[in-house]
Order: sequence, then C-alpha cells, then structure tokens
Amino acid sequence: MSLASTAANLVTLAEGTEHGGNHESLSPYLTGGGALLALLLLLWITTRFNRDR
Repeated sequence: MSLASTAANLVTLAEGTEHGGNHESLSPYLTGGGALLALLLLLWITTRFNRDR
C-alpha cells in the first residue's frame, strides 16, 4: 500500500461516523466540572500533606 492510498482509506474511515463520536449522555460541562473538582480535591489533599513549609 502506498502512502496516498493509506491516507485515502483513513479519510474515508473518518468520514464514516454518523454521530460525531460523542455519546448522547455525556455533557461536556458536567465532564469538565467533574474533572476540575477532582483536580481541586487532589490539590487540596496535596497541600494538606505538605505542611513542612
């Protein structure tokens, strides 16, 4: 297979999606808010254990 035919096959495969890759039940705001909350919780835990400063 040449590079051009491989690229053409990948483009065809990528265009074949009907739903855009997102699941209907996933909200980007809820996912981002949950990730932010988890990171803030980890930051708070880290600062509680680092009391030597």
